[in-house]
Amino acid sequence: MRKLIYGMNVTLDGYIAAPGDDIGWSAPSDELFQFWSDQLPATDLSLYGGKLWQTMSSYWPTGDQQPHATPAEREFARRWRAMAKVVFSSTIDKVDWNTRLVTGDAVAEITRLKAEDGGPMAIGGATLAGAAMRAGLIDEYVLATAPVLVGGGTPFFTVLDSWVNLNLVETRTLPCGVLLTRYETRR
Repeated sequence: MRKLIYGMNVTLDGYIAAPGDDIGWSAPSDELFQFWSDQLPATDLSLYGGKLWQTMSSYWPTGDQQPHATPAEREFARRWRAMAKVVFSSTIDKVDWNTRLVTGDAVAEITRLKAEDGGPMAIGGATLAGAAMRAGLIDEYVLATAPVLVGGGTPFFTVLDSWVNLNLVETRTLPCGVLLTRYETRR
């Protein structure tokens, strides 16, 4: 059975985007960018909600060809294009770059994918991850908590029907002030 990991940049008050889908607060430092880039080789499959897919696919397919791209950004773009991806959306009609589109029941498909043999899967996007969270499918949470308060927006965590108990697995503070925490779901 595959492990499902939900990880994103998050504000100290728990949001992945400020009001108006503003993610300007999350401009990553080199070390934070490297942390996320280092996660890609260990990820067998990435699952995206439609909004996050649109953000990622608007830049990373050609991110390595941008004139001011750093070596880390060029490597991330190459890894991102090559990795297998699934997009869950009822509004997107076409995907590229080693990606499959699912328009049906996301929870049923994620459950099916988890039951397959293979390496870890990463899930991103608040709505998609929230559905997986409520269904009890998330095995690990990775938070890159930025020292900023935005006061509202899109929360990292969804409203749950019952508690989810976690075990702290790792904490690390980056020089930029971001606190990395990793938790495993207690089963």
